[in-house]
Amino acid sequence: MAELGRFIQFNNEQLNARQMLQYETLAKALSSNTSIHVTERQVIEMNVEKEELAMSVFWRHRDKQTMHLGRLSDLYIMSLGFWRNFHLSAYRTYVSEIKEEALPKMRKQLFFLIEEFRLIEQIQQNRPGTKKAFDVRKKTYVETLKHQMTVYQQKGYTADAFLNFCYIAAHEGSLHRHEYDFENFMWQFQQIYDVRSTEQSIALTWRLMAIVEQHITKDVSFNLYALLDTLPKQDMHSSKGKKACLTEGDSENKETIEEMFRTWHRETKSQEGTHLRLELDRGNSNQSVGAEGAEGDPEQDATSSASGGEIDPEAIQKKQSKSLPSTKKTAGKKKAGKAFGKSNEHVTYEEKAIEIHNSTTLLRQVMRTRYEQAPFVKDFVKEFQRQMAQKNIAKRNHLSFGRLDSRSLLQFIVENRPKPFYKKDAPAKPLDAVFGLLIDGSASMEDKLEETKKAVLLFHDVLRNLQIRHDIVSYYEDAYEATKENQPNTFEWVHRMEENPSADCAESIMSIEAHEDNRDGFAIRWMAKRLQKREEKHRFLLIFSDGEPSAFEYANNGIIDTTEAVLEAEKKGMTVVHLFLSTEKPSEEQLLLFHSIYGKQTVAASSVEQFSDVTLRLLKRLVRQVIQSS
Repeated sequence: MAELGRFIQFNNEQLNARQMLQYETLAKALSSNTSIHVTERQVIEMNVEKEELAMSVFWRHRDKQTMHLGRLSDLYIMSLGFWRNFHLSAYRTYVSEIKEEALPKMRKQLFFLIEEFRLIEQIQQNRPGTKKAFDVRKKTYVETLKHQMTVYQQKGYTADAFLNFCYIAAHEGSLHRHEYDFENFMWQFQQIYDVRSTEQSIALTWRLMAIVEQHITKDVSFNLYALLDTLPKQDMHSSKGKKACLTEGDSENKETIEEMFRTWHRETKSQEGTHLRLELDRGNSNQSVGAEGAEGDPEQDATSSASGGEIDPEAIQKKQSKSLPSTKKTAGKKKAGKAFGKSNEHVTYEEKAIEIHNSTTLLRQVMRTRYEQAPFVKDFVKEFQRQMAQKNIAKRNHLSFGRLDSRSLLQFIVENRPKPFYKKDAPAKPLDAVFGLLIDGSASMEDKLEETKKAVLLFHDVLRNLQIRHDIVSYYEDAYEATKENQPNTFEWVHRMEENPSADCAESIMSIEAHEDNRDGFAIRWMAKRLQKREEKHRFLLIFSDGEPSAFEYANNGIIDTTEAVLEAEKKGMTVVHLFLSTEKPSEEQLLLFHSIYGKQTVAASSVEQFSDVTLRLLKRLVRQVIQSS
């Protein structure tokens, strides 16, 4: 079990994204680390370098309270226990020592069992409110492991059965357990209640294993824990120069995971950028020699070459090409960095105008679609213009001049400053709203593209007639060029809100094409940044998509990332609305997934023919919301 990424979920069960974000927020608060990421795996896991915590799927398919409290207990153990009160240096030494010993997996699992017991007792003492969650944890695990222990005994997995026995004995009391006749072991095992540190847990494990290895020869086959399977590098908290200056006292101050990361983030905060990636092999004269040195720039491209000395130009060129493999590929593109979420740090993106396919067929398609939709657009615009006029008339009563309202003559007698006048034909004002429409440009949209274009054209014509500014953008990721270090994304402009609201972009809409993948969370953050700059009171962000996010290394974390992007946009005062495009009626599982991502602001079209109808109903609801609040 080498790392977090190896867990594969074979069924179609989806995460409750909003609930997972709540757990992640809790973990960040408990660990005082805002970059912590929470997910689910087979057993509880920690990847310290990636700052990832994984709750166990053990808690799934139980009643709501048990599932919730069980997951909380996982988070308590990792974020309050192992993150803050686990001595990493002692554990490193222990791992290196057991490599050559018998039953190395058993030694590791037994150590974590003892350490978990110690940390649970410590957490409950410091935070009594956690006791309810830990009581549920103990009860559920003991019941499950009792059953598993019987199965393991029948199948000959003696080491696994014995490990289950140890867990049960720790939480139920070893004096009442007689499945194994290890008198010396049981006497030593009683010391688990006196363990107060990681070092004492290690010492107790050594004593217990000295007895166990005399009776058990085959190592464990199934793990109870995968905590710290991927150990952080010892020097990850410092650069080469800094490492040479560290004293023994410094390393002692970084013994826990929390202390190590606090120091690491502080020391490397200003050590980003390509100006620190190249190593100086020998002293050649450089461009900057003297006392006045320029400050390193994280955005600076490390392509300048030195001069002087005996240098092989071809060798330098080869070295530079190796150190900067993606310079040409990312030319003209922007880097997402940390501004668009942790899952999108390696994204590069470009914005470009969509390529219009000028053809007679396209023009005929525009004319035919507009002819079919014209009655709906006309009725829609008339209805809301009438509502807006009524709203304006109602608001322009009680004026100091204008037409005299005969029903308000009494004001001349009872009021010092009577205002019995009104204006009937108030000038219409443009709606104080702006729309940003994102269109999923992934390959799965191919069979829905024609109906999607019709729905987008309807959206555009309605807003154009109401003089409402709006963005229309198709987004996609290049699946063939995507790598771990670079995921190229593209935003194709169909219509920009900076243009005249009346500008016609029908030909651009009909030129939309399907491409490869869709990185929804990144696209939502990108559009939210544009809407945030607008001064309109009502800002709507719409997503037309036919499925869940799908991109390079963007599976379950894509659902979480998209949900997080939606919540971030909502906190900034935007209304995020999702329209699910499907060729058939969506399943209950799909609806639950989209509700977990977008909340109540998600609607579904049960067939391609309904795309335009659903879009029209969606626009009616949003525009009515603007008028009523104006």
